[in-house]
Amino acid sequence: MSTLKVNAIRQTAASSDAVTLAADGTCTAKITNNLSNRNLIINGAMQIAQRGTSFADPSDGTYVMDRWKIRNPTGTPAITWTKDSESPDGFASSLKCDCTTADTSLAAGDFHRLEYHFEGRDLQLFAKGTASAKKGILSFYVKTNKTGAYVVNFYDNDNGRGFSAAYTVANSNWNRYTISIPADTTGAWGNDSGGSLSVNWGLALGSNRNSGSTGDLPTAWGSHANNTQFAGQVNFADSTSNDWYLTGVQLEVGSVATPFEHRSYGDELARCQRYYYKTPYGGYYVGAGNGTSTLNHTAFPFPVAMRAQPAAMNAVNILVTSSSTYASHNSKTPSIGAWCETGAQLDWTGISATVDNRIGAILLNGPNGQLTFDSEL
Repeated sequence: MSTLKVNAIRQTAASSDAVTLAADGTCTAKITNNLSNRNLIINGAMQIAQRGTSFADPSDGTYVMDRWKIRNPTGTPAITWTKDSESPDGFASSLKCDCTTADTSLAAGDFHRLEYHFEGRDLQLFAKGTASAKKGILSFYVKTNKTGAYVVNFYDNDNGRGFSAAYTVANSNWNRYTISIPADTTGAWGNDSGGSLSVNWGLALGSNRNSGSTGDLPTAWGSHANNTQFAGQVNFADSTSNDWYLTGVQLEVGSVATPFEHRSYGDELARCQRYYYKTPYGGYYVGAGNGTSTLNHTAFPFPVAMRAQPAAMNAVNILVTSSSTYASHNSKTPSIGAWCETGAQLDWTGISATVDNRIGAILLNGPNGQLTFDSEL
């Protein structure tokens, strides 16, 4: 065995050392290919579906998968969204888009698209709006039998700026597509919990947003214009035989798309719960605070810090107890009396279950007893 003894390691054309060695046997290295915590997309592998796994022609603004929202303000075409097991090697799930009512002649105002929204504070590493602005890259897997040009639009909600890029589907296989995001020295993103960036996958767009060809797309950051936002986008909804699958979505800083960053199911679920939380069936929560004959308060903890004050809804099969007395209330929905990132005071009206002004507990009873908290962007 031999030992190489050096003080530093440097590439022949470099101006500084890549590795510096200390006398105590330790070293300092400049690492530029750190592959952990680089994907800014949450639920990019389409694992988490707290709201459900199938949505037939959902209304405009519905989240069809955790963190993934659709826009379809018009009646036709109709599209069903499902969590599907069809996926490329190394993945287990995808988001499936199935055209169930075709429209071969889209109205000018039609727009069917899939959206992902980012908090401003999660985008600060791009240094947008400064002289040090950085490039980014979006990568994703798509499989569809409807070939042609598809468009992804990036919209800066804070500054009214955007750009678009096309990807061309040439076959019906799973393929990974990449889109380069230019650096933008104009318009910083707010360092807060507001929605600063939306990334929008086009599917069926009328002429109000799809005017011209892909050559008319705004491929550099600039003032937003609706008419060329999805220029050249194919009409995915021209046949009920059309299906479109998406998974493995990744957004990262840099100009090279690295391999998809897989995270554990538990990690991904916790990230999603910042925006939407659905209690387990049959949860039991101890009350806190004073009660009256018509109003009770329940202290409710969140599993993770939520983005903003959520709306509480869909509370069903409620049992309220004080001492040994239970009162059953079906389909009660509380309001948020007070809140912080890690919990809320739930106010329940019309519930009389107090003894000496002491509130007892809330039991979300039975197979459908649940509470949901929505704090999405």
